Amino acid sequence: MSSRSPFTLRFPLILLALANLAALAIRLRPWTEIPNLPGSGTAGYDPVFCLVAYVGLLFWLGGNRNVKARKALLIADLFGFLAGLLLIAQVTLEMQPATQNAAIQIGLLCAAGVLCGIAGLFGARTTGSGISGMVSGVWSAMVSCLMACAAILAQINLNNPSPLSTDPWKQYEGLAIGNQSIQLLVNSLYMATGFLLIGPLVGGAVGLLFALMAQSKKD
Repeated sequence: MSSRSPFTLRFPLILLALANLAALAIRLRPWTEIPNLPGSGTAGYDPVFCLVAYVGLLFWLGGNRNVKARKALLIADLFGFLAGLLLIAQVTLEMQPATQNAAIQIGLLCAAGVLCGIAGLFGARTTGSGISGMVSGVWSAMVSCLMACAAILAQINLNNPSPLSTDPWKQYEGLAIGNQSIQLLVNSLYMATGFLLIGPLVGGAVGLLFALMAQSKKD
Protein backbone atom coordinates (compact mmCIF):
# COMPACT_ATOMS: atom_id res chain seq x y z
CA MET A 1 0.00 0.00 0.00
CA SER A 2 1.35 3.44 -0.85
CA SER A 3 2.62 5.58 2.01
CA ARG A 4 0.40 8.37 0.72
CA SER A 5 -2.87 6.49 0.95
CA PRO A 6 -5.55 6.64 2.03
CA PHE A 7 -6.12 10.29 1.10
CA THR A 8 -7.54 12.91 3.45
CA LEU A 9 -9.63 15.98 2.78
CA ARG A 10 -6.81 18.29 3.81
CA PHE A 11 -6.80 20.51 0.75
CA PRO A 12 -10.61 20.86 0.42
CA LEU A 13 -10.71 21.84 4.09
CA ILE A 14 -7.92 24.36 3.58
CA LEU A 15 -9.92 25.81 0.68
CA LEU A 16 -12.98 26.03 2.95
CA ALA A 17 -10.94 27.87 5.57
CA LEU A 18 -9.61 30.26 2.91
CA ALA A 19 -13.12 30.80 1.55
CA ASN A 20 -14.32 31.67 5.06
CA LEU A 21 -11.37 34.02 5.43
CA ALA A 22 -12.14 35.73 2.12
CA ALA A 23 -15.84 36.12 2.99
CA LEU A 24 -14.91 37.55 6.37
CA ALA A 25 -12.40 39.97 4.84
CA ILE A 26 -15.03 41.24 2.41
CA ARG A 27 -17.52 41.70 5.23
CA LEU A 28 -15.06 43.65 7.39
CA ARG A 29 -14.22 46.28 4.79
CA PRO A 30 -12.90 48.96 5.12
CA TRP A 31 -10.08 47.17 6.96
CA THR A 32 -8.58 50.41 8.27
CA GLU A 33 -11.68 50.81 10.45
CA ILE A 34 -11.51 47.37 12.08
CA PRO A 35 -9.76 48.82 15.20
CA ASN A 36 -12.98 50.79 15.84
CA LEU A 37 -14.97 47.61 16.38
CA PRO A 38 -15.53 46.33 19.95
CA GLY A 39 -12.47 45.35 21.96
CA SER A 40 -10.22 47.71 19.98
CA GLY A 41 -10.88 45.61 16.91
CA THR A 42 -10.50 42.17 18.48
CA ALA A 43 -14.08 41.35 17.45
CA GLY A 44 -12.87 41.50 13.85
CA TYR A 45 -9.29 40.34 14.21
CA ASP A 46 -9.87 37.21 16.30
CA PRO A 47 -11.81 35.16 13.73
CA VAL A 48 -9.28 36.18 11.06
CA PHE A 49 -6.35 34.95 13.17
CA CYS A 50 -8.24 31.74 13.97
CA LEU A 51 -8.87 30.96 10.32
CA VAL A 52 -5.22 31.61 9.43
CA ALA A 53 -4.21 29.23 12.24
CA TYR A 54 -6.66 26.64 10.90
CA VAL A 55 -4.97 26.73 7.49
CA GLY A 56 -1.61 26.03 9.11
CA LEU A 57 -2.93 23.28 11.37
CA LEU A 58 -4.82 21.55 8.58
CA PHE A 59 -1.74 21.58 6.39
CA TRP A 60 0.47 20.27 9.21
CA LEU A 61 -1.82 17.61 10.71
CA GLY A 62 -3.05 16.43 7.33
CA GLY A 63 0.50 15.96 6.05
CA ASN A 64 1.13 12.86 8.14
CA ARG A 65 2.29 10.08 5.78
CA ASN A 66 1.58 7.24 8.17
CA VAL A 67 -1.13 5.10 6.58
CA LYS A 68 -2.97 4.38 9.83
CA ALA A 69 -2.84 8.02 10.90
CA ARG A 70 -4.25 9.16 7.56
CA LYS A 71 -6.98 6.55 7.76
CA ALA A 72 -7.87 7.86 11.23
CA LEU A 73 -8.12 11.40 9.83
CA LEU A 74 -10.30 10.20 6.99
CA ILE A 75 -12.70 8.68 9.51
CA ALA A 76 -12.55 11.94 11.47
CA ASP A 77 -13.53 13.79 8.27
CA LEU A 78 -16.77 11.81 8.17
CA PHE A 79 -17.68 12.43 11.81
CA GLY A 80 -16.62 16.06 11.48
CA PHE A 81 -18.99 16.49 8.54
CA LEU A 82 -21.87 14.99 10.52
CA ALA A 83 -21.03 17.18 13.53
CA GLY A 84 -20.85 20.16 11.17
CA LEU A 85 -24.40 19.56 10.01
CA LEU A 86 -25.53 19.66 13.65
CA LEU A 87 -23.62 22.89 14.24
CA ILE A 88 -25.17 24.45 11.14
CA ALA A 89 -28.59 23.61 12.57
CA GLN A 90 -27.57 25.15 15.89
CA VAL A 91 -26.29 28.31 14.18
CA THR A 92 -29.52 28.62 12.19
CA LEU A 93 -31.59 28.39 15.37
CA GLU A 94 -29.31 30.80 17.23
CA MET A 95 -29.50 33.46 14.53
CA GLN A 96 -33.27 33.23 14.11
CA PRO A 97 -34.69 34.70 17.34
CA ALA A 98 -38.23 33.62 16.51
CA THR A 99 -37.18 29.95 16.47
CA GLN A 100 -34.69 29.90 19.35
CA ASN A 101 -34.92 26.92 21.68
CA ALA A 102 -32.13 26.66 24.24
CA ALA A 103 -32.69 22.97 24.98
CA ILE A 104 -32.49 22.00 21.31
CA GLN A 105 -29.39 24.14 20.77
CA ILE A 106 -27.62 22.61 23.75
CA GLY A 107 -28.61 19.16 22.53
CA LEU A 108 -27.16 19.87 19.08
CA LEU A 109 -23.88 21.10 20.58
CA CYS A 110 -23.61 18.05 22.85
CA ALA A 111 -24.37 15.69 19.96
CA ALA A 112 -21.66 17.35 17.87
CA GLY A 113 -19.23 16.89 20.76
CA VAL A 114 -20.13 13.21 21.04
CA LEU A 115 -19.44 12.74 17.32
CA CYS A 116 -15.98 14.26 17.79
CA GLY A 117 -15.48 11.85 20.68
CA ILE A 118 -16.46 8.92 18.49
CA ALA A 119 -13.96 10.14 15.89
CA GLY A 120 -11.33 10.02 18.62
CA LEU A 121 -12.39 6.50 19.58
CA PHE A 122 -12.01 5.26 16.00
CA GLY A 123 -8.76 7.14 15.65
CA ALA A 124 -7.34 5.38 18.70
CA ARG A 125 -8.57 2.00 17.50
CA THR A 126 -7.09 2.57 14.05
CA THR A 127 -3.61 3.52 15.27
CA GLY A 128 -3.58 2.02 18.76
CA SER A 129 -2.64 5.39 20.25
CA GLY A 130 -4.64 7.60 22.61
CA ILE A 131 -2.81 10.65 21.24
CA SER A 132 -4.11 9.77 17.79
CA GLY A 133 -7.59 9.72 19.31
CA MET A 134 -7.07 13.25 20.56
CA VAL A 135 -5.78 14.40 17.15
CA SER A 136 -8.77 12.79 15.44
CA GLY A 137 -11.09 14.61 17.85
CA VAL A 138 -9.36 17.91 17.11
CA TRP A 139 -9.50 17.29 13.35
CA SER A 140 -13.16 16.35 13.48
CA ALA A 141 -13.95 19.48 15.50
CA MET A 142 -12.04 21.68 13.05
CA VAL A 143 -14.05 20.28 10.16
CA SER A 144 -17.35 20.93 11.93
CA CYS A 145 -16.34 24.41 13.14
CA LEU A 146 -15.32 25.48 9.64
CA MET A 147 -18.77 24.44 8.47
CA ALA A 148 -20.35 26.38 11.35
CA CYS A 149 -18.27 29.44 10.51
CA ALA A 150 -19.40 29.26 6.88
CA ALA A 151 -23.03 29.06 8.07
CA ILE A 152 -22.54 32.12 10.28
CA LEU A 153 -21.06 34.16 7.43
CA ALA A 154 -23.88 33.04 5.15
CA GLN A 155 -26.46 34.13 7.72
CA ILE A 156 -24.80 37.55 7.99
CA ASN A 157 -25.01 38.03 4.23
CA LEU A 158 -28.60 36.77 4.07
CA ASN A 159 -29.70 39.19 6.78
CA ASN A 160 -27.53 42.08 5.54
CA PRO A 161 -27.02 41.58 1.79
CA SER A 162 -25.70 45.11 1.30
CA PRO A 163 -22.72 46.73 3.05
CA LEU A 164 -23.67 48.04 6.46
CA SER A 165 -21.80 51.31 6.11
CA THR A 166 -18.40 52.67 5.13
CA ASP A 167 -17.72 53.49 8.77
CA PRO A 168 -17.85 50.63 11.31
CA TRP A 169 -17.36 53.13 14.13
CA LYS A 170 -20.71 54.68 13.35
CA GLN A 171 -22.14 51.19 13.25
CA TYR A 172 -20.63 50.46 16.66
CA GLU A 173 -22.08 53.69 18.06
CA GLY A 174 -25.41 52.43 16.80
CA LEU A 175 -25.29 49.67 19.42
CA ALA A 176 -26.37 52.22 22.00
CA ILE A 177 -29.56 52.97 20.10
CA GLY A 178 -30.32 49.42 19.04
CA ASN A 179 -28.74 49.20 15.58
CA GLN A 180 -29.73 45.64 14.68
CA SER A 181 -27.34 45.36 11.74
CA ILE A 182 -24.20 46.02 13.74
CA GLN A 183 -25.47 43.93 16.64
CA LEU A 184 -25.86 41.02 14.25
CA LEU A 185 -22.38 41.54 12.81
CA VAL A 186 -20.60 41.82 16.17
CA ASN A 187 -22.52 38.93 17.74
CA SER A 188 -21.83 36.80 14.67
CA LEU A 189 -18.11 37.58 14.83
CA TYR A 190 -18.05 36.55 18.49
CA MET A 191 -19.97 33.38 17.68
CA ALA A 192 -17.57 32.43 14.88
CA THR A 193 -14.57 33.06 17.12
CA GLY A 194 -16.13 30.95 19.86
CA PHE A 195 -16.58 27.98 17.54
CA LEU A 196 -13.12 28.30 16.01
CA LEU A 197 -11.34 28.64 19.36
CA ILE A 198 -13.31 26.38 21.67
CA GLY A 199 -14.30 23.69 19.16
CA PRO A 200 -10.85 22.08 18.72
CA LEU A 201 -10.22 22.20 22.48
CA VAL A 202 -13.48 20.38 23.16
CA GLY A 203 -12.87 17.99 20.27
CA GLY A 204 -9.41 17.11 21.54
CA ALA A 205 -10.64 16.61 25.09
CA VAL A 206 -13.57 14.35 24.22
CA GLY A 207 -11.51 12.55 21.58
CA LEU A 208 -8.87 11.71 24.17
CA LEU A 209 -11.53 10.75 26.73
CA PHE A 210 -13.27 8.36 24.34
CA ALA A 211 -9.91 6.93 23.25
CA LEU A 212 -8.85 6.26 26.85
CA MET A 213 -12.21 4.72 27.67
CA ALA A 214 -11.91 2.40 24.70
CA GLN A 215 -8.37 1.42 25.67
CA SER A 216 -9.34 0.78 29.30
CA LYS A 217 -12.18 -1.53 28.23
CA LYS A 218 -9.82 -3.32 25.87
CA ASP A 219 -7.31 -3.88 28.69
